[in-house]
Amino acid sequence: MKYVAIIPARYASTRFPAKPLALLNGKPIIQRVYERVAEQLEEVYVATDDDRIFSAVEQFGGKAIMTSTSHRSGTDRCREAYELSGSQADVIINVQGDEPFIQASQLEAIRRPFEEDAATDIATLVMPFPADTPFETLANPNSPKVVVSHNHRALYFSRSVIPYLRGIEQEQWAANHVFYKHIGLYAYTAEALKRITQMPVSSLEQAESLEQLRWLQAGLDIRVGYTHAETIGIDTPEDLARAEEWLKSHTDK
Repeated sequence: MKYVAIIPARYASTRFPAKPLALLNGKPIIQRVYERVAEQLEEVYVATDDDRIFSAVEQFGGKAIMTSTSHRSGTDRCREAYELSGSQADVIINVQGDEPFIQASQLEAIRRPFEEDAATDIATLVMPFPADTPFETLANPNSPKVVVSHNHRALYFSRSVIPYLRGIEQEQWAANHVFYKHIGLYAYTAEALKRITQMPVSSLEQAESLEQLRWLQAGLDIRVGYTHAETIGIDTPEDLARAEEWLKSHTDK
């Protein structure tokens, strides 16, 4: 099984403009993501729609692909980049460009479903919430939750807390059930990627603003891999400041 990692990176961002080029301990965020992924995979590309990001990637020795400015999601950008790259990989891994601390174990976990079941079309990662998680954290709509079947398929994704625990005080929910947080790392076969990018937006996707619900609603299976590695995604300048502090206490990173 051959894999290619594609890292979508946009310059425009409402909460953090020019985020991929922001410096994290002296290196652009996009460089840190690229280098960590390249430690695990031979074929890695940044997919961008901006000349500044394209140039920055080439300057640090990475590979970049210029894509359209009209894509509605990173998934769509991944498909174009994969087709332009000429890659012969069987599986495309979509790595978020704001995850400079992505772990080797996470990249291994996203590949495992394809190695265990050749019929896997799409895979993503989940992480259990600790049993002492406060309900306020569990209920954060910016942290989507997932319910998973016994055969490791995603049954549903939601910004709400799922499942609802009837008859139990909310502050005790995490101690009485294993809730899973969705980690936004995806992998798809080339055929699955082509198919999902041709689908119209679905009603569930519109309701929750989660594109993976479009795929579930269309009847596709999404296999899940499991991770216990906590990373720091960078969505805002405040997140960047926290990441800088984290690096100071992890000098080997």
